[in-house]
Amino acid sequence: MHWIDWCVLFGTLIFITAYGVYKSRGSKDEDSYLASGHQTPWWAIGLSIMATQASAITFLSTPGLGYSSGLEFAQFYFGLPIAMIIIAFGFVPLYHKLKVYTAYEFLENRFNLQTRLLTALLFLIQRGLAAGITIYAPSIILSQMLGFPLHWNILTIGILVIIYTVSGGTNAVTQTHKQQMAIIFLGLFIAFGLLFSRLKSSLTTGEIMEIASVGDRLQAVDWNFNIKEKYNIWSGLIAGTFLMLSYFGTDQSQVQRYLSGKSIKEIRTGLYFNAVLKIPMQFFILFTGVLVFVYYQVNQPPTHFDHLAVEYVEQSEYAEEFEQLQLKKTALNDERTDLIQNDFELYASHKEELEAKRLTINQEIDELISKSGYAAPVEKESDFVFIHFVLNFLPVGLIGLLMAVIFSAAMSSTAAELNALGTTSFVDFYKRLLPQERQKNSVLVSKWLTAFWGIVAISFALVAQFLDSLVEAVNILGSLFYGTVLGVFLVAFYFKRIKGKSVFFAAIASEIIVLILFFFDAQLSEILAIDLQIGYLWHNLLGAAFVIAFAHLIQGIRGKTELLPST
Repeated sequence: MHWIDWCVLFGTLIFITAYGVYKSRGSKDEDSYLASGHQTPWWAIGLSIMATQASAITFLSTPGLGYSSGLEFAQFYFGLPIAMIIIAFGFVPLYHKLKVYTAYEFLENRFNLQTRLLTALLFLIQRGLAAGITIYAPSIILSQMLGFPLHWNILTIGILVIIYTVSGGTNAVTQTHKQQMAIIFLGLFIAFGLLFSRLKSSLTTGEIMEIASVGDRLQAVDWNFNIKEKYNIWSGLIAGTFLMLSYFGTDQSQVQRYLSGKSIKEIRTGLYFNAVLKIPMQFFILFTGVLVFVYYQVNQPPTHFDHLAVEYVEQSEYAEEFEQLQLKKTALNDERTDLIQNDFELYASHKEELEAKRLTINQEIDELISKSGYAAPVEKESDFVFIHFVLNFLPVGLIGLLMAVIFSAAMSSTAAELNALGTTSFVDFYKRLLPQERQKNSVLVSKWLTAFWGIVAISFALVAQFLDSLVEAVNILGSLFYGTVLGVFLVAFYFKRIKGKSVFFAAIASEIIVLILFFFDAQLSEILAIDLQIGYLWHNLLGAAFVIAFAHLIQGIRGKTELLPST
């Protein structure tokens, strides 16, 4: 990158950190530190919720999914509006009535201390690991593309986030989310505009859409019901609704964003803000990846989007063989471009044949890279697509802005996670379990706990190794825990007969089964002669269903069916 880009990048990051510290300098008591004094307006709630979910992985991996498979990933979010409405009318009034700082406080009022601690512990495990991923994922790709040492990327993101999150708590997170979302939207719209302008110099809008359509990149909805498929309308509307209910309704990193709201009306409006805007935003990001796909249909794409892989194999004993594959790929791309520009109908009729040749060559390239001994930091090449385009085709200054978008997104989601981890550790464990006479300054303890989780996240990021698409890694991790937690809350809200011990043991049994189904699905399928391999989204529904079913079974066995007092 040019020195101007570095100035834009670090200037933006320093400004965000300083702004968060400055705007939250009044957070001196427990209520202002943990819940911003319950004075957050609806628009700030809406932006903060969106910023918490929109991690750097969103802006690195999601365009790559658009490039490689089109708009189908948007189906992942189809259940979000449904979940937002349910949360707004089912969850929010109860949280607001009890004036809780964490979602898990409610469970002690409804069940018992053990259930509260179990769900809080599941959150700490899942979100503690996820915080490491949200730092690691952008860091590894930025390290590859910028040549910046991985550990320095991780430390830069982690330390800056710790500074303002520890300093100002929830208020600092909310204040910086406003600035971060402004930078993110500005950077994305500029990148989209420049990319579209480049395409318009040689193609009409109709031709752009036609190329994308022929390339099967515009199909956003798959109506076929297939439980093995990760993304179709049924997994999005059914399983996705359960995931979104759990994430936005029971995950403290999101719940804390709206518990600080001024009123139920303000909180609901902030949730509706996301219900309306989140899916269009995801379509926009995916469509940016689709435009990159179109661009490389009429322009020569790189041999491999991970340039370090190319450099490595070119210096290996396989260099000559690799050069031959490069020539074959260049010739195939030239043939495809020529057909698109001169005989589109012939291109459309030969699309499958050309695509099969491309996939064969790419597979041979990947195999050769692997044989050379190169250790790929991530499995999917598509995770490098968007940042490769940014670094190679955007003008000086704007590259720094787009890098700031990625770092800002990493900081926004990580800050919310650390804030929630610190709050849950303080409220649900330290303050609840330690005798009051032994408790020290509450704000200071909260800050130390937040800093502790920041160090944990950085440490995990420094040693993390991941496979598959980065955006899916976080969603898969969440799906292993969210269903169980959501099941506990659904029992609490809607099944008044069930008591604490029943739901406690039901949650433990459910979590064990979900983990077994995920990690040992192939072995179980072979032993039972039943295909148990399913898309990861469905684990959210299964986890919740198992908790509800087991809770009723255990309660029935215990023979305790008297009604609990209404909460």
